[in-house]
Amino acid sequence: MDKIKIASGAAFLYPMPMVLVGSVFEGKANFMAVGWVSRVNYTPPLLAIAIGPHHTNRGIDENREFSINIPDVSLLEKTDYCGLVSGSKTDKSEIFNVFYGKSDKAPLIKECPVCMSCSVYDVVQLPVNKLYIGEPKEVFTEEKYMTDQKLDIKKINPFTLSMPDNHYWSVGENLGKAWDIGKNLKKN
Repeated sequence: MDKIKIASGAAFLYPMPMVLVGSVFEGKANFMAVGWVSRVNYTPPLLAIAIGPHHTNRGIDENREFSINIPDVSLLEKTDYCGLVSGSKTDKSEIFNVFYGKSDKAPLIKECPVCMSCSVYDVVQLPVNKLYIGEPKEVFTEEKYMTDQKLDIKKINPFTLSMPDNHYWSVGENLGKAWDIGKNLKKN
């Protein structure tokens, strides 16, 4: 089968996890839907979010703190809404039940299965977006989202984003254990 070349603008990862990033600006919690998020360092654990010039950035830049909240599929409509409207024009502080950990500048969402408050580790200004690298300071969940003291993706029931077709997808089936399946191919 021959490979075909497509536009470099189609260079997206398939799929991208969907999260709600929270910040506080002018005393109010604000949330935006973000699909460009990834763990980028092992120790210390660091997470990166890439976002264009948005209202949320103002809170992150001012306070040097933000939250990453992982919604489940029941929050699909509210998550999408947070990506459709700007916090500069719409008060999104009451869409969710908000709580705070030690930081009062990283709003967390009670309805989300996993919530992390982060302090800014570094910021990289890209041609359009800002890449915020955050260090999680607190991670919150509930017992119902865990199996054997570990987060359980099926119980969390997150969803992902595909681009450039702009669709949301639920998580599929477990295919096997990472760093184990390929052992059959290892040469002794």
